Amino acid sequence: MKRPHLETLLIHHGYDAKEYAGSLTPPLFQTSTYTFETAKQGELSFRGESNQYIYSRLGNPTVQLLEERMAVLEGGADALAFGSGMAAVSTVLLSLLRTGDHIVCSKGLYGCTYGLLEMMQERFGITHTLCDMKSEADLLRASNLNTKVVFVETPINPTMQIIDLQIVASAAKKQGWITVVDNTFCSPYLQNPLSFGCDVVLHSATKYICGHGDVVAGFAVCKTAALAECMRPMRKDTGGIMSPFDAWLLLRGLKTLAVRMDRHSVNAMKVATFLKEHPAVENVYYPFLTDHPDYPIATKQMKQGAGVISFTIRGDMAKAQALMDRLELISIAVSLGDAETLIQHPATMTHAVVPKAVREQMGIHDNLLRLSVGLEACEDIVKDLEKALG
Repeated sequence: MKRPHLETLLIHHGYDAKEYAGSLTPPLFQTSTYTFETAKQGELSFRGESNQYIYSRLGNPTVQLLEERMAVLEGGADALAFGSGMAAVSTVLLSLLRTGDHIVCSKGLYGCTYGLLEMMQERFGITHTLCDMKSEADLLRASNLNTKVVFVETPINPTMQIIDLQIVASAAKKQGWITVVDNTFCSPYLQNPLSFGCDVVLHSATKYICGHGDVVAGFAVCKTAALAECMRPMRKDTGGIMSPFDAWLLLRGLKTLAVRMDRHSVNAMKVATFLKEHPAVENVYYPFLTDHPDYPIATKQMKQGAGVISFTIRGDMAKAQALMDRLELISIAVSLGDAETLIQHPATMTHAVVPKAVREQMGIHDNLLRLSVGLEACEDIVKDLEKALG
C-alpha cells in the first residue's frame, strides 16, 4: 500500500483502535511503574532481554506512540520525547560531544540555546563558533580539527534568516560531522531537514506541535536508530523525560497540525504584507515575502512560511515596547505557535541572556519585535497592529 499523506499520518500512524477496546482516541497510560508477572521477568527486563515496560522514565506506551508518530512525520528511524525543547537540545549535544570538542552554530540562536553553549564551553571545554553558513567555505572557516557537530536553526530565531540545509548537510557529511537542526519554527508539516541530508531534528513541541499553549515538551528525531540509541542513556540518567499526560495532549494537538499550519501561514503572509507597507515599520522579516534575501532557499525547503514574523520599527527600544503596550488583542508573551497571536521583544526577553554585542552581530537590535501570528481572523490582528502603530 502506498504511504499515506502526512495529513493522514498525523491522525492515524501507529495506532489501531481494535487493540484498545475500540477506543477512537489513544488511551493515556498515566502510570509511573509497571508490574511483572514473575521475578524472572523483572530480571530479564532489566537486562534488556524483554520488551516489558519497566518504569515510565524508561518508556511509556502513550509516549512511545507519540515518538513513533514524530519519527514517521520527519522521515526518521527513531524519535525521543523530552520534558522540554531545551531538554532535547541539551541531551542531544551532551550525547554527541566530549570535552575538547567543537560545534559550528548558525549565527543566530535561541537565547537559551546560546546560554547552554556558553555554559558547556565554560564548564566542560566544549567550544562553539557562530557562522553565517552561506557556503561550504563559511563552514570550513568556522571549523577546526575538533569540530564534531553543526547546529542549525532555520528559520533563525528571531531574525528569520534561512539556512540552506542541503549545503550544510553536504559539507558536514564530507567532514564526518553530525548535522543537528532545530525545526521548531516550521514543524514537520512545513519542513523535513532529514530529507536534505541532516542527521538529527529538534523540536520544541511546546510550540506548533502542541498548538494550544498548555504543554512544555521537546523532541529529537534521528536519521538512524544508532544515533537515537546513543542518546537514550543520557536521557535516562539526566531524566528530562516527557510525562504521559503531555504526550496524550500532543497526540491530540498533532491531529490538527496541518490545518493549523495552513492557517498560521496564510494569516502571517497577510500580516507581513500589511507591516511591509506601514510607514512606521522599518523592515519586515518573513521568508515567503519575495523580497526576503533568502526567499529562494525558503521556497526550496519549506512548504509555506509558517506563522512567525519579525519586524523593526522606526525608533528605539522605548518605542518598540510602547507599541507592545498599546496592543489589545495581541498578547505579550514569549512563546509561539499558539492559537493566540503573541508578541515579544527579543533583546529584553528571549535573547536577554545574549550579550548586546553578540545580539547585534546576530541582527537582534533594540527596535526588533517578534510576532507569532495566531488563528484569529486576520482582519482583527491587522486592526490591532494598525491601531498600535498609529
